[in-house]
Parts: sequence; structure tokens; C-alpha cells
Amino acid sequence: MRAALVVMVGTVVALSGCSSSTPPQAPRAASTAPVIAPGRPGEQAQTLSPAEAATAVPSPTANAADVKYVQDMIVHHQQALDMVLLAPSRAESTQLKGLADRIKAVQGPEIQYMTTWLREQEQKVPDHHAAHDGMPGMATPQQMEALKAATGKEFDRQFLQLMINHHLGAIKMSGQVLTSGSHVKIEELATEVSVEQTAEIRRMQEMQATP
Repeated sequence: MRAALVVMVGTVVALSGCSSSTPPQAPRAASTAPVIAPGRPGEQAQTLSPAEAATAVPSPTANAADVKYVQDMIVHHQQALDMVLLAPSRAESTQLKGLADRIKAVQGPEIQYMTTWLREQEQKVPDHHAAHDGMPGMATPQQMEALKAATGKEFDRQFLQLMINHHLGAIKMSGQVLTSGSHVKIEELATEVSVEQTAEIRRMQEMQATP
């Protein structure tokens, strides 16, 4: 009965509106209305314009920024693996050797994941020693040769300095694709890279502070 009354009242209101001398206008979408986007865990929600909201949700479609990030990150990770493979025979610190094992265990599978993703997108997979001029955090050929020549405490010192810079570069690259990329899987990957490498930087800084 209440439902019937509601329908009847609504009908009367609609009819009374139609009898007005001014014809009713069609409703228009409020194109300037802000959209509240919830943040990631630990982050505050953001207020986005409709235009920003349209691109805020990651899609299964890749853009040029996604492809470049993955291609560059494969090269970036490859150099990290080149560095950690030196640790078992050159490092003095047992803790550093453990860190190197962890980096290898994480970044090796990530390279495989990124390689598979590029092939699915029918994009080129970069060579192991592809050019990396201007790529954030990459060690120079001279720095890599110096690291290969070092042993003991000197290796540990160089390794930590180079790897911290290397991780900072990866975090910067990940931040860029989180802003300009569109593919949901690459957003997830970039977020994971940022989180894991931020944690490893803290660990390496603690190791640097230990005599």
C-alpha cells in the first residue's frame, strides 16, 4: 500500500510539472562535479575532476608509457642481477650476501614476468646489455668494473652505494609510470617495485651505518 502511494504521489508531481507553462528541461550531467577516489592503503582519498577520474582507473590496455617502463626496467633489473652475482665470491658481510640473494630471488622472476608481458603485447624485449643512457640509478661501466675488481669491505662499500642509487632510480621510474601508464598489471608491478625496493634501501642504509 505504501509503495502504491509513493507511485501515485510521484505521478501527481510529474503531471503537475507537465502542466506548468514552462516546459521542463532535460536533466544534464554535472560535468564539473568532483569525484572522490579512495587512496591506496595508508593514503588519503583524492578529489578528482571528471576528466582526471576518467583516466584514474587502470585499464587492461597498455600505452607507450607502460611499454617503455617495462623495457627499461628489464635492463635496470639485469644490471642489479649482474651486481648481486658478484656478492658470493667478493663480499665480506654475511648480511650483504643475504641481501644479494633476496634481490636475485625477487628481480629474477620479475624479469621473466616483464618479458612475458612484452611478448603478450607484441613488443620488443630488450637485450641484456641494451643501452641505458640517462636511465635513473644505473651504474656506469667504470663503476661496474671497479665493483668487479673490489673484494672484502671495499666491495661491500661500493655495492651498498651503487645498489642504493640503483633502487632509488627504480623507484623514480615506477613513480613516473604510475602517473602516466594505463595498464592495471603494470600499475601493480610498479607499486610492488616501489614498496620492496624502499624497504631494501632502509636495510642497506642500516648496513652502511654499521661499522
